[in-house]
Amino acid sequence: MKILHTADWHIGKKLDNYSRLEEQRLVLAEICQIAENENVDAIVVAGDLFDNFNPSSEATELLYSTLHRLSANGSRAVIAIAGNHDSPERIQVPDALAKVCGIIFVGFPNTEISQFCTQAKVDILRTAKGFIEIELPNTNFPLRILHTPYANEQRLKTFLGVEDSEEALRIHLQKHWQELADEYLNDAGFNLLMTHLFVMQKGGPMPEEPEEERPILHIGGAQAIYTENFPDKIHYVALGHLHRYQVVDKNPAPIIYSSSPLAYSFSEANQTKYVVLIEAEAGKLVSYRPIELTKGKKLRRKSFNDIDKAIEWLAEHSEDLIELTIISDNYLEASDKKRLNEAHPGIIQIIPQIKKSELSTANAEIDLSLSMEKLFQEYFKTKNKGQEPSEGLMEVFREVLGTEEEGITKKATSNPLEYLSLDVKVLNP
Repeated sequence: MKILHTADWHIGKKLDNYSRLEEQRLVLAEICQIAENENVDAIVVAGDLFDNFNPSSEATELLYSTLHRLSANGSRAVIAIAGNHDSPERIQVPDALAKVCGIIFVGFPNTEISQFCTQAKVDILRTAKGFIEIELPNTNFPLRILHTPYANEQRLKTFLGVEDSEEALRIHLQKHWQELADEYLNDAGFNLLMTHLFVMQKGGPMPEEPEEERPILHIGGAQAIYTENFPDKIHYVALGHLHRYQVVDKNPAPIIYSSSPLAYSFSEANQTKYVVLIEAEAGKLVSYRPIELTKGKKLRRKSFNDIDKAIEWLAEHSEDLIELTIISDNYLEASDKKRLNEAHPGIIQIIPQIKKSELSTANAEIDLSLSMEKLFQEYFKTKNKGQEPSEGLMEVFREVLGTEEEGITKKATSNPLEYLSLDVKVLNP
């Protein structure tokens, strides 16, 4: 039996205002091609199918068309659970039509899937709350799956009967999984657990969640689940939520985050993305192998203190999406920002960073007998750790002085510091 493990598709997600939908089409087609090339028998998608509760029509169409292709007209089983970005109601809406193709959606904890059989003989043999046993067309032993979608506070109370306490979810899930394992799991089939939770080794380092990912740790009692909470009879644990491929533990079985198919934040820059191919026999895991995904744009972040060098580097990475940090003595000039944006269409963000000055003028007194321009420069330095205002900023200030000279004189004469404070906020918010 061959099973493909994938997760965290986040269909419809944008990088700031940059749409990733076309890249998602390419990488999801690549996942379908891997499933076809490897002739897999089942696919598990461990949550975060969409990026938000109300996906666009384009995102919805892409999900359904991808799952339909993966199902191979009902000859493969496809099991997809809700993650913390998904609306569980929306995930389960197409349930009746999906079953015809062997696609099983699980939106809520403790969902019990009704039995069915596709024309191509994907047959649901047994079901219980949080459990399914599937007979697949080209195998002589069943696939058993314990499935637990993401559970927020309301779902914990409604579907699991769990109150919001420090150990409640962990204790409940361990007991729930163990009861299902005792009742339904043995070595006559292959036993897989899939969930969308924050999982770590007890006492081990805490895995880092990616930037912009909604953290699920300690929300509604959904604290970290420990690897020791999984039953011994499980042969493989398919996880979703963390976007980097990682083997969290190998006891009681390989417990693996497959990774997202694309890098969705610059904290994931330079990460390689994967799906995991599982090969199984009755009663044991034969092997698991991460398969690299190659489609989609690379995310790169880089710091420069020279605009010309930054432009040279941008030319070398013309197909990537970029986060630039520009380090300088003064604030980034509009002309420099324009040069950078014209040099590369895929710049998502330019972050200006002022060099730290050893000068400290925080306690300096301002001489009110100075000219208005000099007063502005001195006041600016006190508010910006000794940094001089840029020439561009000074030009704007001089323009303000020239166009409202009479009003400025009156304001400056009555309360110059108050006026300068207002101008600093306007010119450099």
